[in-house]
Amino acid sequence: MTHPLFDPADFRIPAGIAHVCAGGETAFLHRHDAAMSRYAADKSNGIQGRHAQDAEVLRARSQLAANWGVDRGDIGLVANVAEGMSMLVESIDWKPGDTIVVDPDEYPSLVAPVALQRHPHIGIRYARAGDAAALAKVVDARTRMLAVSQVSYLTGERYDLAAMRQVADSVGALLVVDHTQAAGYLPIDPRLADFAFAATYKWLLGMTGTAVAYWNRARQPDWAPSTAGWNSIEGLGAPDYAAGLQLVPDAMRFARGNPAHASVYVLASALDYLGHYPEGAVLAHVQSLTAALHARLAEAGIASTTPADAARHGASVCIALPGAAALTEALVRHGVWAWNGRGRIRFSFHGYNAMADVDRIMAALRAEWRP
Repeated sequence: MTHPLFDPADFRIPAGIAHVCAGGETAFLHRHDAAMSRYAADKSNGIQGRHAQDAEVLRARSQLAANWGVDRGDIGLVANVAEGMSMLVESIDWKPGDTIVVDPDEYPSLVAPVALQRHPHIGIRYARAGDAAALAKVVDARTRMLAVSQVSYLTGERYDLAAMRQVADSVGALLVVDHTQAAGYLPIDPRLADFAFAATYKWLLGMTGTAVAYWNRARQPDWAPSTAGWNSIEGLGAPDYAAGLQLVPDAMRFARGNPAHASVYVLASALDYLGHYPEGAVLAHVQSLTAALHARLAEAGIASTTPADAARHGASVCIALPGAAALTEALVRHGVWAWNGRGRIRFSFHGYNAMADVDRIMAALRAEWRP
């Protein structure tokens, strides 16, 4: 796209900078200053302020539910994806010999909570998430869960969740999806999963401290976490401990204590902002830029690890090379802010980017690239 979809002046982006690191952190909206001020005022306003904070939590959950096409009760809030996944893993009655299947390059938030589970130890099997046949070969009757990111943080590849659902169903396993690298520009249908999570500080334009936790109550009506807190139980004012505690009936049982209210205010502000744009507009915009960058990289003889087909990638284009960290730092000197990690550079676009950013990336790479 020649022009940005969003007004870059709405964001804290310095002049002359190609901010292409949405897969790591997006730029902060100026409107969030007002959201933070509202939170500060409400926090200072006694019990009425707490009522206002509770209302903002409900508002953010309602916005997310509308965007994802589910009931508000299916949407909970948790501090981060790793915490939500940990609560889920801890709630399962694992037996010796049980396994989980993940892509070998899956993000640690979905894998570490399983890998460190000791009582009992859970076996981890690996198969490429983009290869349904390979997944089918490694699952069996002892497979309790398939866990996958909708879009890979490492390569930007987008996976076929419907195919993964079929593999999970073939052995009666749970399907758990991390939508972090998709939420905010790709359509999200969490109902394919039994549980789903998403960080909110990337394309959703929020900040750290709050992640989305989705509980598919239609598929898993009896799910309950193995731990709770005052916020996730009924009768929090005067719980009858002797009679036994009852969990809240919706996905807010993921929130054992107070939600991170400041980040919830920011999230609601971000969802208001994104709601000004028609459905599909952000996806079309970012993928016009990924397609342009992919083509320009190919012309320059620079291979990308991201599939060129728009149906198979998200909003990022990645290149892998041994000197990725040093090159990422060198690009900063040319006004290109990309993201580094695991031996790759990731260029991630959002609505505030435009074709001029693709031009700046290529100019910087021409100046610094050493094959």
